[in-house]
Amino acid sequence: MYRTHNCGELRISHVGQEVKLSGWVQIGRDFGGLTFVDLRDRYGITQLVFNMDDDAALCEKARKLGREFVISASGKVRERSSKNPNRPTGDVEIMVSDLQILNASKTPPFTIEDTSDGGDDLRMKYRYLDIRRAPVQQNLMFRSQVAIETRKHLSGEGFIEIETPNLIKSTPEGARDFVVPSRMNPGQFYALPQSPQTFKQILMVAGMDKYFQIVKCFRDEDLRADRQPEFTQIDCEMAFVTREDILNTFEGLTKHLFKSVLGLEMADFPRMSYDEAMTRYGSDKPDIRFGMEFCELNSVAQGHGFSVFDSAELVVGICAEGQAESFSNKDIKELTEWMQRPQIGAKGLVWIKYNADPTGEFGRFRSSVSKFYSEDQLQAFADKMGAKPGDMMLVLSGEAEKTRKQLNELRLEMGRRMGLMKAGDFKPLWVVNFPLLEWDEDSQRFFAMHHPFTAPLPEDAEKMMSGDHETLKNLRANAYDLVLNGVEIGGGSIRIHDRALQEKNFQLLGFTPEQAENQFGFLLGAFEFGAPPHGGIAFGLDRLCAVMRGQTSIRDFIAFPKNNMGRDMMIDAPDALDEAQLTELNLKVVAKSQITG
Repeated sequence: MYRTHNCGELRISHVGQEVKLSGWVQIGRDFGGLTFVDLRDRYGITQLVFNMDDDAALCEKARKLGREFVISASGKVRERSSKNPNRPTGDVEIMVSDLQILNASKTPPFTIEDTSDGGDDLRMKYRYLDIRRAPVQQNLMFRSQVAIETRKHLSGEGFIEIETPNLIKSTPEGARDFVVPSRMNPGQFYALPQSPQTFKQILMVAGMDKYFQIVKCFRDEDLRADRQPEFTQIDCEMAFVTREDILNTFEGLTKHLFKSVLGLEMADFPRMSYDEAMTRYGSDKPDIRFGMEFCELNSVAQGHGFSVFDSAELVVGICAEGQAESFSNKDIKELTEWMQRPQIGAKGLVWIKYNADPTGEFGRFRSSVSKFYSEDQLQAFADKMGAKPGDMMLVLSGEAEKTRKQLNELRLEMGRRMGLMKAGDFKPLWVVNFPLLEWDEDSQRFFAMHHPFTAPLPEDAEKMMSGDHETLKNLRANAYDLVLNGVEIGGGSIRIHDRALQEKNFQLLGFTPEQAENQFGFLLGAFEFGAPPHGGIAFGLDRLCAVMRGQTSIRDFIAFPKNNMGRDMMIDAPDALDEAQLTELNLKVVAKSQITG
């Protein structure tokens, strides 16, 4: 037996008991007659004590322990004379009578502490060491709890967990596929699924009317903090349902997760149309933990000789409450430069300070456009935006869609600087009625805003079958996203279940009838055998866990993540295959000189 208790278990009630613990050496401290060792496992840390007067040989053995040695220690629990209130086991320690070294360890390349001195790539290379750190362990355990509670809740609602294939057919829509060569079918390839979309629709045709799966998905796309080439979805589909049924069901799941995992009761989730979200916040995933809503200013800004505003399609601004005094000229210059970065691309930033003291040097207003606008005209800005003395107004102008996106970035940055994104404050939102299709001028074709299986709103279905180009641009999707604190954590739609409508959508997306049949003939054929009305949703499990834990990166909720180049630093993948394996797979070996030349 290696242990009677774990390293986070012992309390004052255990004093006097003989126990045995096993784990890793966190740190050792030598004080001459006494040697202290902190012993760690995934449950916590317990202090071990070795006394030179009691057993000199044992104490000498303890002094030679290095960081991350694996040891087993037996002894009696005693009350600590100097307690550690920051540690659950901080009232007790073990007076060690026997010590076994189970395995020695090299000095780790970074400290195994809550805050490590290792960079991202180094910690991913030695991920097995990084996972020993408490914050990473807690994230992985949190993820496990969310997954378990998801299964419990959906099972209780009558859902059946069904696995779908990982070797499927490549499809041209969405992100790039990862492809897998087939040895037994020379020149042909499988693709790894970007989602189980068509399979879960087939399951609805098959009569399995409540499906779910916690499933791996794969997308060969550029990576960010909230993206990985392989990620996990809570994937769900239901038959004989309306949008209302799905929103209620998965709002219920989300409330259950917050209650069971975080102990938080959530009120009913508000809803907002896509058009309203873009108008009020410039984003289809707005963070509604704070206000600072957009105010369109064309009526008060234009016609006063300021050509930047006069020539703009849209003049729009936000009001930062109470910031007139706290934002210095240096702060505004820095903020303007931040907005002018290539990632945002604003040409400039107009600011108007509504002075708290109108009798001061600058009067009621101080502004970057004071020479174009009188105080009364600037007062019209303030009245339009609901600004009060002490507030600061920030204004952008230009082409409408682009300017709204830029102002969204400014709003979020101001929210961060003003401390309006409170930790532990969760504000969910359903965004509904997205556009069904997006027109791309470069390729002169429509793209699906979500995916090609999304149904239009019922009232738009006839327009989809017979509408002209402008009508098609205004079709609305029977789609919905669940947004939490400005992050899309889930999305889905009511699906097309009629062959004629699905064929029409493929046609609008540029598929020839032959291409549609080749790619999706199995689904179109299934629709001819009694496909029920159906719809579903998928949650990003990694992303949901990160938002619930107040973190921005999904990496630490994945046991073995990839870096920004899509590489697994620990096993050094992807890697080249040897020539024999390539030949067996019917793949040509391409010399490096051919690639670079």
